[in-house]
Amino acid sequence: MVQSESLLGSVTVVSDPSAIRHVLVDNVTNYRKDALQLRILRPGLGDGVFTAEGEDWRMQRRALAPLFTPRAVGEFLPAMAQSAAWLEARWTPLREGRRLDIANEMSRVTLDVLERTIFPQGLARDPAIFAQAMGTYFEAIGRMHPLDIIGAPDWLPRIGKSRPDASLRFFASAVDDIIAARRRWLEAQPQGEPHRDLLTRLLAARDPQTSAGLDEASVRANVLTFIGAGHETTANGLTWSLYLLALHPQWRALVEQEVDEALKDGVNEAALPRLIRTRATFEEALRLYPPAASLSREAIGPDELAGRRVRAGATVVVSPWVLHRHRKLWDKPDYFDPTRFMPGQREKIDRFAYLPFGAGPRVCIGMGFALQEAVILLASIVKMARLDLAPGHRVEPVMRITLRPSGGMPMIMHKR
Repeated sequence: MVQSESLLGSVTVVSDPSAIRHVLVDNVTNYRKDALQLRILRPGLGDGVFTAEGEDWRMQRRALAPLFTPRAVGEFLPAMAQSAAWLEARWTPLREGRRLDIANEMSRVTLDVLERTIFPQGLARDPAIFAQAMGTYFEAIGRMHPLDIIGAPDWLPRIGKSRPDASLRFFASAVDDIIAARRRWLEAQPQGEPHRDLLTRLLAARDPQTSAGLDEASVRANVLTFIGAGHETTANGLTWSLYLLALHPQWRALVEQEVDEALKDGVNEAALPRLIRTRATFEEALRLYPPAASLSREAIGPDELAGRRVRAGATVVVSPWVLHRHRKLWDKPDYFDPTRFMPGQREKIDRFAYLPFGAGPRVCIGMGFALQEAVILLASIVKMARLDLAPGHRVEPVMRITLRPSGGMPMIMHKR
């Protein structure tokens, strides 16, 4: 554990699994999202389930939980398979040896998943423009400025930092149009007609304790959360997975063998449990390159972590980037070794030493959705193409709210 004083005040960086459990589970009521994190995220994501606090968060979490049960997520498998087929159709006409920015391609295909599972009537905007706006938004808010850190008002200019205003206006307009179109469509449908898409379920969601639905602002905020947090993290995880497979051809050959056998009858419910190496690859990519590379909380009252005092108001940071490479927690932590996540080995990993989706009551509500989506897409990509790194490109991770490759991920496509 490391403690220091900075512009943020008292900061404690925690890497001990028992102390992390204490913050995220055992004494969770003493820790809330810190002010800096909310100041950066709320302008874009609103007060959705990712950024809300207190009773507002608890009500939203209860209302949204039924949308992401294993059974509900399983119903989206055919739509995710259709997105994989869409990507194959997109790549099929391309010439052998074509150079592709895989980071951009993963952004496009995960947006296609959103369209098919959440917004079946479309994104109300060109998906390519949507993906571009998403990248611009995260790039802008991910660059910390000293005025952001000290909490200066937004009207003060941040010299040298681009503003996300145009992207925010674009998202707000698109989401309002999406919701309005869906409401009009639902009003025209026969009563009792079942609708399986996530947006319809979101509009109909009710808190099981109070029967209250989400207000318009909460619906809007959660749509933005699904688009922003869900799409961005899965796209980055897939990009890093394909990068790591390119670096390790022997393991890639084993994954190719697995997907060729598992998907011989296409992507279906029976295939998923057989994609063991594929899932292990994605989970190892999330270990080495966690999309959410840093989690932070503010201590409401004083506490003790790993034998050290933490004062009220202190910022407590849990960094999956550090945690997932900690030499006391992992054997050869800097090595790509997906066998860590194979059956018989994964069970040995401390729950609080591996946090790609967080943990405790605020664990990512869409974790099951993201894992299913990622395994389907990764397996489908490996089956149709072998991707190698473009010569001369230096791959560097950069933190822009999520962990993404600086300058994209140019790769050479070889059809299989």
